[in-house]
Amino acid sequence: MTNFENLGLSQDLLKAIQQMGFESPSEVQQQAIPVLLQEETDLVALAQTGTGKTAAFGFPLIQQIDLGKKKTQGLILSPTRELCLQITNEIEKYSQFIGGMKTVAIYGGASISDQERQINRGAHIIVATPGRMKDMISRRMIDITEIDVCVLDEADEMLNMGFYEDIQDILKNTPKDRKTWLFSATMPKEVAQIAKDFMKTPQEITVGRKNVSTKNVSHEYFLVGGRDRYPALKRLVDVNPDIYAAVFCRTKRDTQKVAEKLIEDGYSAAALHGDLSQQQRDLVMKSFRNKQVQMLVATDVAARGIDVDDITHVINYQLPDEIETYTHRSGRTGRAGKTGKSLVIVTKGELRKIKQIEKIIGQKFVEDEIPTGDEICKKQLFYLAGKIATNEASKDIDTFLPQLEEQLAELSKEDLIKKFFSVEFDRFNSYYKKQNELRTPSASEKDFQGKGRADFGNENRFFINLGRKDGLDWMQLKDFLKEALDFGRDDVGKVDVMDTFSFFNVDKSKTDTVLEILNNLELNGRKVSVEITEKKSKGGGRGRGDRNRSRSGSGGGHRKGKPSGFKSGQKNNSKSKSFARRRAKNS
Repeated sequence: MTNFENLGLSQDLLKAIQQMGFESPSEVQQQAIPVLLQEETDLVALAQTGTGKTAAFGFPLIQQIDLGKKKTQGLILSPTRELCLQITNEIEKYSQFIGGMKTVAIYGGASISDQERQINRGAHIIVATPGRMKDMISRRMIDITEIDVCVLDEADEMLNMGFYEDIQDILKNTPKDRKTWLFSATMPKEVAQIAKDFMKTPQEITVGRKNVSTKNVSHEYFLVGGRDRYPALKRLVDVNPDIYAAVFCRTKRDTQKVAEKLIEDGYSAAALHGDLSQQQRDLVMKSFRNKQVQMLVATDVAARGIDVDDITHVINYQLPDEIETYTHRSGRTGRAGKTGKSLVIVTKGELRKIKQIEKIIGQKFVEDEIPTGDEICKKQLFYLAGKIATNEASKDIDTFLPQLEEQLAELSKEDLIKKFFSVEFDRFNSYYKKQNELRTPSASEKDFQGKGRADFGNENRFFINLGRKDGLDWMQLKDFLKEALDFGRDDVGKVDVMDTFSFFNVDKSKTDTVLEILNNLELNGRKVSVEITEKKSKGGGRGRGDRNRSRSGSGGGHRKGKPSGFKSGQKNNSKSKSFARRRAKNS
């Protein structure tokens, strides 16, 4: 078996490795470290998150630093502040027995002048996010003209986040003879392009197949109706009492909303997304690492800094827009040789994405049923029993033991067990007795997102006076409608966005709700106006008449800024008027 002593590492590094409890190198470390120590070469290393990539480039980089020179000799670029800080922390641990080694983190959201002072005091290695690094270079606060090595960590994610030009500008300020080490979980064409543009005949190391998920992670999906995502999430959490999870949402707004709902329902949860300040994000991550927070609800961008070995589950509350991102999500669990589960909550219209992901990760998903209330209550009950059986009793209770025995003397063993467990068990039991079981949609049911429901007989098509000039695309408008109406994601369909107005479909049973709520809203100081479109006697098919009207622009076919052929959904609507009066009274 290969060990760290066989890789050519210095005694100071081996001492740190022993101190940190590393036993044997991972596959990417076995392959990368000897190459980077022995050869003057560029390198492309492809390995999944959680396989030890930081040590794979960190150990060789540290060993090649000349402590006699104060200049910056190594630059590590990473996509996010969290990952930047994580790498810096790891590099400092690796070099703990190397006197005089200085590593500085450079990232946005912190004082740029403080970071400049740290650099001026000497920094052998700089770990930076591309945006802040480019900013400091342009202000002449930093000099990387003599670096020996540039590491591009999580290269695929940096490119997904739009940092290609920043990386290009940064590398222009580095020596042409520098070594470039690129580490990535996946190999999309953009990563191949950066290797072509900025590297000289790089060696390539691949751990497993490209873009393939680790075998330590199992993948399951749960099919639900559009409005059942959150109830499904609660059940998945409740049926796993010892869960320590990362929950992924697609947008910052959904991330915050799901976290708030979980907290309201008594769960230990926190949100991590780009709208939080750096201090807030640091506090959230600290709480999660210390297990004061059981569930971290995050966006994909914010989650790049999650490097925690003990995560038991990844829950995909929503699938990512970019299918390849799923690999990064699932890589948050099953780390350091441990097993983990990646669970996906999907609607019927998203099933095609499951098939696409299976091809990318090289593994099959297992379809599972959302647990019933009885299953959850049983799991919680026996989990509690197990905790009690294995818990070491506190000696502090001995003082009160005689009084407790006296107070409970009349209870039989059976009554005592019943009463004791009822204290904790009843809250689950009473809650799930009141809840309907979540039903898996049948094959005959069609999803708004899919090709089904070509017949809009059970839906109304609505006009709304918001469009591209309000800064909305179809996805943003759909999110706005979903949140305003408190609808599930699939309750709003067939969204078509024009310049100054848009169309969308909603089930007829929800018509009053749509008209009553939306016509009492404003967006950016502008009053929202919603009406039901008139049906065409001919032409049919997915709003063909709507598209014909939209081509006329703001000129022909419009009256007072609205397309012709519309009637107000508010006229003669007594329910709408009474709702408006109630709303005014309560506001």
